[in-house]
Amino acid sequence: MPEDWQNGGFGIYVHWPFCLSKCPYCDFNSHVRQNIDHAVWKDALLSELRHAAQLTPGRSVQSIFFGGGTPSLMAPDTVAAIIDEVARLWHIGNDIEITLEANPTSVESNKFADFNAAGVNRISMGIQALNNVDLKRLGRLHSTQEALQAFDIAKEYFNRVSFDLIYARQNQTLAGWQSELTRALDLTVDHLSLYQLTIESGTRFGQLYDIGKLKGLPDDDLAADMYQATSDICSNAGLSNYEVSNYAKTEAESRHNMIYWRYGDYIGIGPGAHGRITVNGSKHATETPILPEDWLQSVQANGFALKCVEIISKSAQAEEYLMMSLRLAEGTDLERYESLSGKPLNPEKTELLAEAGLLTHKNNRLVATLSGRMVLNAVLKELLA
Repeated sequence: MPEDWQNGGFGIYVHWPFCLSKCPYCDFNSHVRQNIDHAVWKDALLSELRHAAQLTPGRSVQSIFFGGGTPSLMAPDTVAAIIDEVARLWHIGNDIEITLEANPTSVESNKFADFNAAGVNRISMGIQALNNVDLKRLGRLHSTQEALQAFDIAKEYFNRVSFDLIYARQNQTLAGWQSELTRALDLTVDHLSLYQLTIESGTRFGQLYDIGKLKGLPDDDLAADMYQATSDICSNAGLSNYEVSNYAKTEAESRHNMIYWRYGDYIGIGPGAHGRITVNGSKHATETPILPEDWLQSVQANGFALKCVEIISKSAQAEEYLMMSLRLAEGTDLERYESLSGKPLNPEKTELLAEAGLLTHKNNRLVATLSGRMVLNAVLKELLA
């Protein structure tokens, strides 16, 4: 009998925790280090993979994702060694998606040919803004010109190139965002990740916000207008809003992230990487030490750092599946939800949310509308209460 994770697939996430500098909005597990022994890190990552393979033998890998941090700072031979080891430890098909996140500086874009030779077939670029004033405010180390040049270089070596932009920035107007997004789409990109600026605690922006020194942020109405405009402009350009913050042409969706949103299994290796893996019929949450030095020490001492920290109950799996799948345009398979939960969602609540224009319920699938996506946390809270 198929296990539930097979509805979503199986992927591998590799976390490279190092950056040249820490962006003021970033709450990811990233660290600035002056000296990195790439050979030591390569050996440790390969050791972690071998341990993970013992937990998930015989599977087919649909995707590998190098995230961070700044994975484009990795040595290309480390990337190649990881891809080769994955192919040795599991089954991979000819259509596997292998993504590497990259910053669009000239130093990193000059490595694109080597990353392509290593086996990477998709690049996700952290451009974030298309004007130099905002790039500087966001702590980015590249200029608009460098970003555009890096994008052109990436297109030479990779058939699939995505990039990120952040909107609802300080002093940004609706017209300004519409113009910037239109310019991005004119680059003939087939996938965009478009994120509303979120002020996270523990970041430099969070500190400034708490003392009232982060000025010019849009109010909720303007932010909502920007989200609506984003969906409209992308739709007119042929990119569907297949996930809350992601837009793509047909068949250009991020296959790796679809594994998350469809609630498949994924291995997370590297400092601070989380995972979800099914072992002997039980779904486990996995984690690793957050600090790079702690992670490396654990691998060198034990051969691995990844730990299964808890077995996720069926009811908790149902909740996680609902929270992830409602982010997608395809929505939630209610039969799958009920199979995990042991009971259906409250029909009165789904009907009330549908009457409010926040959900649709058709062909046994529950889908968040555009209005529902804008308040998705509130929708989920109501459904799960």
